[in-house]
Amino acid sequence: MVLPNFNEHLAKYAHLLVKRGINVQPGHTVALRIAVDQAPLARLIVKEAYALGASEVLLQWEDDFITRERYLHVPVERLEKVPAHRVEEMNYILETGASRLVILSDDPGNLDGIDPDKTSRAARAAAIALKPLRLASQANKMSWTLGAAASPAWAKTVFPDAATEEEAVDLLWDQIFKTCRVYEADPVQAWIDHEDRLVEKATVLNKEQFVKLHYTAPGTDLTLGLPKNHLWEAAGSINSRGEHFVANMPTEEVFTAPDYRVADGYVTSTKPLSYNGNIIEGIKVVFKDGEIVEASAEKGDEVIKKLVFENRGARALGEVALVPDKSPISQSNITFFTTLFDENASNHLAIGAAYAFSIEGGTEMSEEELEAAGLNRSDVHVDFMIGSDQMDVDGIREDGTVVPIFRQGDWAI
Repeated sequence: MVLPNFNEHLAKYAHLLVKRGINVQPGHTVALRIAVDQAPLARLIVKEAYALGASEVLLQWEDDFITRERYLHVPVERLEKVPAHRVEEMNYILETGASRLVILSDDPGNLDGIDPDKTSRAARAAAIALKPLRLASQANKMSWTLGAAASPAWAKTVFPDAATEEEAVDLLWDQIFKTCRVYEADPVQAWIDHEDRLVEKATVLNKEQFVKLHYTAPGTDLTLGLPKNHLWEAAGSINSRGEHFVANMPTEEVFTAPDYRVADGYVTSTKPLSYNGNIIEGIKVVFKDGEIVEASAEKGDEVIKKLVFENRGARALGEVALVPDKSPISQSNITFFTTLFDENASNHLAIGAAYAFSIEGGTEMSEEELEAAGLNRSDVHVDFMIGSDQMDVDGIREDGTVVPIFRQGDWAI
């Protein structure tokens, strides 16, 4: 199998990521993080960025093989020392207000078999060292976009029954192009229309200003609080320069921050989670008074426990997102083993940090003010999927009135 017109579609995809994703403007600095195996896409992105007026494009290359070898052989004490050049690079990105484009193509199980304590401690150290960049992104101080590219290891995980590696890669690229609307006559306009539809739902929810949400489904019965003056967001965001960008391509979600102090009940995941090179399945989390008191998984139990109980702020939630079961990604019936796609097939929650823009005036608040307003402050932000065609979600008004938001996995509001 050879995907028809692949080079043409790859070029359209690169244009979409740069034009509608990070929305490059004249004089912008662009920071591109991408795997070395994706050099053809990297070149197209660089070409598009300069054509739109970028003054500089920084390349941050990654390689799954090198990453795994590092974790296999380097002592954990050394892994916890974040190299100075990474911090210097971060500072340069912050100083220039660079637009960040990250292309995901990792092998979902690249770190399978590596001591979870090793990966957890290394990830925690990196999160602390690079915290300023995370906070700037979560407050939309700059444009940032996550996209994806098909790699053999990822493609074979998603399509294990493909006859050949080449066929698996073609199948995955086909899904990336479909879900990102690359096959449309004008992908950029198609995205504008899609964003408008999501904004309609966010507008209705913002007018309601529910004080709580109640989720019910097999394995789930959870009530969450919402902070006063919370903001539901859709696909598009506005950075501190007043420029539009799209953080995730693809995206089907409408999301906000919960009040991290209010959560009671239990929830069960409905899709695998690829986290830190490990695949975690069958997650169950129990909440009491806003805090996770139990966390387990059928696969990756030690990994989920270390995530929740060893990272600052990870025992509370930072995001609630609504995605209809009828979304194109959900209807594909494909598990992609990467959050960028799987979260857009399902309602989901995020363990850890809330986005500052999820509350009125939040991007101008201090960390202490955000926390006082009910937005979780944490060193991590990890989404896990909980939705299905059996999930109902109710909004609860301040007077106790219950309003259906989702019924059987689809919008009811």
